Amino acid sequence: DATMVEINPMAESSDHEVICMDAKINFDDNADFRQKEVHALRDVTQEDPREVAAAKYNLNYIGLDGSIGCLVNGAGLAMSTMDIIKLHGGEPANFLDVGGGATADQVTEAFKIISSDPRVTTIFTNIFGGIMSCRVIAQGIIAAASTLQLQIPLVVRLQGTEVDEAKKLIAESGLRIICSDDLDDAASKSVKLSQMVSMARDAKINVSFELPI
Repeated sequence: DATMVEINPMAESSDHEVICMDAKINFDDNADFRQKEVHALRDVTQEDPREVAAAKYNLNYIGLDGSIGCLVNGAGLAMSTMDIIKLHGGEPANFLDVGGGATADQVTEAFKIISSDPRVTTIFTNIFGGIMSCRVIAQGIIAAASTLQLQIPLVVRLQGTEVDEAKKLIAESGLRIICSDDLDDAASKSVKLSQMVSMARDAKINVSFELPI
């Protein structure tokens, strides 16, 4: 259940005594139920608070250094989403995977986590609904955009299960959500919008994107 056990460095004293100068041990989070005593020693104050918050809702979040927040389902899609963002000249701010069975509430919490990062200038949602229902994602997006009063651009690409119902919900929501069926187009729009917001912030110009009409 330990993913790493390392003693580094080791030293030898003048009287030939071997001394362990430092040690690092990493434990698999998935082994928590087997290693409760070890995991009880976990100090969450030393971790990214967004990663801690995500774990509470069974979301997989990894913070990065960019400005485009990413909400996806599946690690493979997350990697390809980050790749195409970089291809268009942007930088992802995070890796956030809602998994294959997320609820609307989990999606809303995911938006809370992403939007809590002050570096995020655009949120790009890229969902392929296999097991996951695009309708559920749309419900979460609408709830998040309505309750969080997002003032940054929101780009959404949905494909797969119940996508038509999802598109209808978004269209009837009265929210200015930028939708695109094409991944390349959605990524390009995300990067351009992010650059616009970043330039405005650098120039100390107060620009907000109000999603409610």
